[in-house]
Amino acid sequence: MTAKGRVALGRPPAETIRALWRSWVGKAVIDELSRVEHIKGQRTANTLTSAKTRRRAVAAALSGCPVDEWVAIDGLFDRMRRGGLSPTAARSERALWRLYLTDREYGSLGYAGFADWPVLEGRYTLVVLFEYAGTLGLFDLDYTDPAGARDDFRGNWGTDELEYLSRYDGLRAVRLNALGAYTLGLTGRYQAPTADAAVAGALKVLPNLDIVVTGELPPADRLMLDAYAQRTADRVWALRRATLLAMLAMLDAGHHLDQLREFLTARATHELPNPVTTLLADVEARAGRLRNLGVVRLVECADPALATLIAGDRRLRGLCQRVGDRLLAVAVDREPEFRKALRALGHILPGDTPA
Repeated sequence: MTAKGRVALGRPPAETIRALWRSWVGKAVIDELSRVEHIKGQRTANTLTSAKTRRRAVAAALSGCPVDEWVAIDGLFDRMRRGGLSPTAARSERALWRLYLTDREYGSLGYAGFADWPVLEGRYTLVVLFEYAGTLGLFDLDYTDPAGARDDFRGNWGTDELEYLSRYDGLRAVRLNALGAYTLGLTGRYQAPTADAAVAGALKVLPNLDIVVTGELPPADRLMLDAYAQRTADRVWALRRATLLAMLAMLDAGHHLDQLREFLTARATHELPNPVTTLLADVEARAGRLRNLGVVRLVECADPALATLIAGDRRLRGLCQRVGDRLLAVAVDREPEFRKALRALGHILPGDTPA
């Protein structure tokens, strides 16, 4: 896992997922429709609309789903069409002729009825639901074998041998959950579900700082242990001061070990041993004793008198800080201002260039 990944893992998961979703909706590095391989001609110039525009349309449609209620896919399609939230795929009627199934000429979607809404816009919506909204955990998915699940493309030429139009054809219904409601902005706060009995007794936290997995842990919980502890065996992790300090060093200022503490408390079979609580408290105390004030340029003056003159000048005193008798610390982002004011005082810094 990269350092950026560890930082994301150390933040409250719901906040990270919400940021990921909002960032993804506003960008378009790839076009999700490309995941529907049976629709050919997508790479032809001036054929498809902006994926960013389509993403926003689908995101707006998903925001209208009721929380904690199953919605049939065809019902969602109908609501999107009635509500004007269609992720239009083709740039124009002419562009439709460049898209085809099986054969460029006979299977073109430009023929009447060949590019009905479920074939293009519907399949795009299924990709977003399955690959992104579902993968992030915003929606629960009711999915079955895609072969024969939908027949809305069977009227097209050359589809007799296709078992399905997309691997997402098996998506039958979706349910917006609490995480999805928070991520889509329908609620201002996310309350994580309480751990069930199996997860609640899945760990033993020992006085020797070992964490032993005695039950079944979801993959996300194993990632949590990997981030904060060292794996020493297949089902054993060890808490170490160096590992915890390294994790805190990568997190934003103000983050503590509360998430790890709550995680262990919720899944342990007993109260956390005193050596563990002492270690967590000690690491948090050590992490808060130093502050990173940023990168500075260290300037050495010829004598203490010159350092006093510069540090006391009305134009320079806000741009530097005295360090010892002859040293001045200048923030890197204030260095151009410092050099300019220094020249006005009649001095230059080696490497200075005229303004």
